[in-house]
Amino acid sequence: MAASKIAITIERSLLRRLDYLVESNIFPNRSKAIQSAVEEKISRLEKSRLARECAKLDPDYEQAIAEEGFSIELEEWPEY
Repeated sequence: MAASKIAITIERSLLRRLDYLVESNIFPNRSKAIQSAVEEKISRLEKSRLARECAKLDPDYEQAIAEEGFSIELEEWPEY
């Protein structure tokens, strides 16, 4: 995948913590550490968006839609 260069401004205290992670070999370099953090944050935001959208659903309405038409179909099924 093609990568793009960007410039960021970061607080010194956060940069020191980032550099500590690189020095500890948790990340190979600053770029990989920041890329990993951005990917993780975006993933969390996407998951929380799905949860927010699901919370808007009315469970009773969704259940009614799921069961719609079953009463007719059940009459057509053979009895065991």
